[in-house]
Amino acid sequence: MQQILSAQAKTGMVLAKDVMMPDGRVLCGRGTVMTGPLLDRLIKMDITQITVDGHPVKVAGEKTLKEELRDIEDRFSLVTKVAPLMYIKKRIMQKMIDSRR
Repeated sequence: MQQILSAQAKTGMVLAKDVMMPDGRVLCGRGTVMTGPLLDRLIKMDITQITVDGHPVKVAGEKTLKEELRDIEDRFSLVTKVAPLMYIKKRIMQKMIDSRR
């Protein structure tokens, strides 16, 4: 899942979270497939960010999932025998993986 600017959204992308109005009403539900008219409407309504499935937008300087996981391995390399820290490492890595789905 990736949070992107509405202007970066393309037709066919799928919402990973509901798009909410400032008053709390749901404008578009999770799972909605983006269409041209819907994207135009979101932009006209000043909805600046949406959260979409996957990781469809490349950001300059952003690391790949593989690079991020390798960084975590490196950071925890000196504490391989400390069970609580290994648990934390595992949770961080899983959270990173889940955030990219």
